[in-house]
Amino acid sequence: MSSPDGTAPPDRPDGTAAEEPKIEDLVHEDAGTTPQFGGLASEHADHEAAQPAAEVMTESGVEAAGTTATTETDGKLDLGPVGHLGDRLFGGLARGSGGLVVLIVAFVGIFLLALAIPALVDDKSNFLFSRIWEPGGDQPRFGIAALFYTTVISSIIAMLIAVPIAIGVALFVTYYAPKRLAAPVAHAVDLLAAVPSIIYGLWGILFFAPILRPVINGLSTALGWIPLFEKPPGDNVGVVFTASVVLAIMILPVVTAISREIFAQTPTTHREGALALGATRWEMIRLSVLPYGRSGVVSASMLGLGRALGETVAVLIILSVPNGNDPWNSSIFAGGETFASKIANNAAEFDSPEKTGAYIAAGLVLFVVTFLVNSAARIIVDRSTPGTKRPRRNRRTRAAEGASA
Repeated sequence: MSSPDGTAPPDRPDGTAAEEPKIEDLVHEDAGTTPQFGGLASEHADHEAAQPAAEVMTESGVEAAGTTATTETDGKLDLGPVGHLGDRLFGGLARGSGGLVVLIVAFVGIFLLALAIPALVDDKSNFLFSRIWEPGGDQPRFGIAALFYTTVISSIIAMLIAVPIAIGVALFVTYYAPKRLAAPVAHAVDLLAAVPSIIYGLWGILFFAPILRPVINGLSTALGWIPLFEKPPGDNVGVVFTASVVLAIMILPVVTAISREIFAQTPTTHREGALALGATRWEMIRLSVLPYGRSGVVSASMLGLGRALGETVAVLIILSVPNGNDPWNSSIFAGGETFASKIANNAAEFDSPEKTGAYIAAGLVLFVVTFLVNSAARIIVDRSTPGTKRPRRNRRTRAAEGASA
């Protein structure tokens, strides 16, 4: 083989021709100058062995790095006990608090029922449909028809007045009023809840009732042909309508505060998405805010209704007690008594077990009505909350599920 310049390789000193180097020899010579991968791996292992083992802190003590605190048993990873004393104590207190509330409600119901049953057994009239209230004597007769009517009609009128105003105030404070005006309005509405009931009663009968007299006269003139708006003879200011308006003012802060908080929690993406699609502010509220806050408004309304049903002092001061000999009048422009005002107004008559049992039976009915109202509110909230309703299956969906099965 000739050299790259075309000349023959030089001869050896002994005169023989020099042999050409073989390719295998060249490869082995080059490989000898290059470190092998095996050598690198061994050097790396020796370097790690020379390094001191790092330490990590575990619950059981100090362990070397590369080890785990968990153990493997039968192919399953054992992470050790989970939970601490504080978690168990807090969970127990939470469950105990919930159970205590249920026990209190149950004990109140049992107490009322145990004391009311003897009086109901001795009652000589229909307890649910009679309007006579004569619990004393050898022949006690008492019924709750008039009390139930006055309690329910005054609460309904109060709700019809308070809920729309509360929703309007909540929307105004949340989305319409500037920040400098929103805070004072919200604080002023919240302060209404701090006014005692007796102040509402005195203000209602002495100051507010004369102001409502022209309204009562106008409604009775226009709608007097309806028994509900018929004005009885005389100039009575302590009527059911006046008590209902005062009740509306009393429950207004409760409904407003809860509705305001719910409306403010409407997701920003919902509101900004509606505005980005060209909706006006009212359309954004109607399509995004009100549907989102529906369950909260229902809950707030039911809390206000519970307050209206059980209000005692203000209604006791405002309502004029009708004469027992007068015929019963269903008009809201007449006087009357609710469950709470009847019990509070005749507390001095609790001088015998029979009379006491009659009033406790009336309180039991009020307890049951309030319980049913709150239960109905819970059902309405669950059905109106997004994500709680199961999707309805149409005929094609059921057919497809049957075919796949």
